[in-house]
Amino acid sequence: MSGLVFLGSLLGTISIGVPISFALMLSAVALMMLMGNVDAQILAQRLVNGADSYPLMAIPFFLIAGELMNAGGLSRRIVTMALALVGHLRGGLGYVVIGTGLIMASLSGSAIADTATLAVMLIPLLRNAGYDIDRSTGLIAATGIIAPVIPPSVGFIILGVTANISIIGLFMAGIVPGILMGLSLVVAWWFVSKKETAAVQPKLPRRDLPKALMTAGWALMLPVIILVGLRFGLFTPTEAGVVAAAYALFVGLVVYRELTPQKLYHALLDAGRMTAVIMLLVAASMVTGFMMTITNLPGQLISLLSPFIDMPILLMGMIVLAIFIIGMVLDFAPSITIMVPILLPLVKAAGIDPVYFGVMFIMTAAVGMITPPVGTVLNTVCGISQVSMTSALKGVWPFLMAQMILILLLVLFPALVTVPASWFY
Repeated sequence: MSGLVFLGSLLGTISIGVPISFALMLSAVALMMLMGNVDAQILAQRLVNGADSYPLMAIPFFLIAGELMNAGGLSRRIVTMALALVGHLRGGLGYVVIGTGLIMASLSGSAIADTATLAVMLIPLLRNAGYDIDRSTGLIAATGIIAPVIPPSVGFIILGVTANISIIGLFMAGIVPGILMGLSLVVAWWFVSKKETAAVQPKLPRRDLPKALMTAGWALMLPVIILVGLRFGLFTPTEAGVVAAAYALFVGLVVYRELTPQKLYHALLDAGRMTAVIMLLVAASMVTGFMMTITNLPGQLISLLSPFIDMPILLMGMIVLAIFIIGMVLDFAPSITIMVPILLPLVKAAGIDPVYFGVMFIMTAAVGMITPPVGTVLNTVCGISQVSMTSALKGVWPFLMAQMILILLLVLFPALVTVPASWFY
């Protein structure tokens, strides 16, 4: 009964246009009414406690770092370096998109921010070179969703706080799956780009390559600093966010000297807006999670799926399918805050590694960002490239299939995630 009340109130309020954070709080109130004890004090206390978390402080700093990189010229120099290395190959601009996306994913951890940056800088190049714009739009969208998987990832921070899982462990476990996502796109692009007739970029003289690498050197140092610092315990994920923001600010102001006061103001303003949305959502989810625990909703789910607990691979496959379906109708962050508290007790009962579950959850939920009807990342690219959603869907499907095949392989062979994770952490 509690499950029906929860889903009915949540989906009902979302369907009439209530923002998801408020829909979560209203679903918690519905569960209170079911128990016959509506207590506004509990609602307020859990809401405040949900936002009162030291690890969550990493989110604004990483978002600030990403905005400062875009405003300070770091992102543009990464694109220039990628063009120098692979721009002259057949379909070379596609490989530039993937390579740049992988590097930028290791800098900011925000899918929408990375995707928007890639689209603004590369869509004009792709269009002028004669590439199929629908396919190019799909590739940029599919590359943008790597950002939540490669550290530093805002998604991993939210999931780690929600599920009480080591954020550093999630960061380290996401490195190899994120790289595999990039490689899967390389394979898919290699197949589809055979039909491309676009002109290739002129090959950069060998003597100019070191200069191109040196230009992007300051930007490339940031992920190294973050990963080394986290791996050897020099700083926590929250402190890593501060380091990233300070580093991006220093490079933009002192080294590249492109970060003007006006750009700095807008970067901080955009990061503040995104932080407010995420923090309210996380705080509201803590209220709902508390009420789900009180009404034993996770226990009811375990009882329902208990026949599959002894078959962890099959259970993980069912969980991934459920996340994928939910991700098609819910945005990325709400998928985490709503689904993780329900699924985690089931995962632990089946003996599945929580860190492995976290990586699979984030990867699958990220794919939902390029599928209709929500598809926030795909919508972002469509707006910038000025193509319809229908056209973008035609362009994205080869890359979507590549990502889904990779997720299936990781479900069948969990060691592809857990073994590399043990190397790094």
